[in-house]
Amino acid sequence: MTLRIKPTSKALPARVTPGPRRSPNGYRSPGAARGGRGSNPAAERPIGVFDSGIGGLTVLKELVAALPRENFVYLGDTARLPYGTKSNEVIIKYSRENTEFLLAKGIKMLVIACNTSSAVALERIAGETAVPVIGVIEPGARAAAKVSRSGKIGVIGTEATIASGAYTRAIQTARPRAEIYTRACPLLVPLVEEGFLDNEIAEKIVDSATATADAVRDRLEELGIASRMARGAQSFFVTESPDRFVRVGRRFFGPEVESAVRIER
Repeated sequence: MTLRIKPTSKALPARVTPGPRRSPNGYRSPGAARGGRGSNPAAERPIGVFDSGIGGLTVLKELVAALPRENFVYLGDTARLPYGTKSNEVIIKYSRENTEFLLAKGIKMLVIACNTSSAVALERIAGETAVPVIGVIEPGARAAAKVSRSGKIGVIGTEATIASGAYTRAIQTARPRAEIYTRACPLLVPLVEEGFLDNEIAEKIVDSATATADAVRDRLEELGIASRMARGAQSFFVTESPDRFVRVGRRFFGPEVESAVRIER
């Protein structure tokens, strides 16, 4: 999901769950329990990131830039994209499966880099998951509301994202008088998944990757689980065609995408 603002501006934020120190399922930050930023084994665990495909690497790139000390595990569900044409029940099912895979990797935080999953499944996942969960809608909507001089904000995304009304609600909360124009764009995912970023269309669209990274950084510090290691690393998992993921992924992320592991679904 991307936001298009009139007039255009720089990169936009993301969506974060309210994140109480103790979640409905009993999660409590070890750092919060100690009340500080001291040595904390949980801090060195990785951050999990998932998307329906390759486009979520734009979010991961900003995360790595903002949090170079963190380890990241990225899952691209490339075999089942796009999510935007699926029913809400299927989107929630896929999002749960992605979450379970990343939790098995011992993550300390989950970032839902997929706009469709953020719009449809985030609240459900956050209520069921024993780690903090951050998506890509509310901070992005707040940033759009802030940077738009005219108050006219355009939102484009998958059918499911637009139908959910998640961006509209978030923008209205941040700027009640905003004029919001939404449009489902079925070709948006194929455009992104093929890496068509350096063109006139892409230059006029802003996304929420930078703000997602800011939200994650702030939440890690708040919970006292930010990594203090010298340098982090990234690992990549996909559900189909690792070779294509590496080829296209390098356009988004850079040469660091050297390989990816295929998992069965």
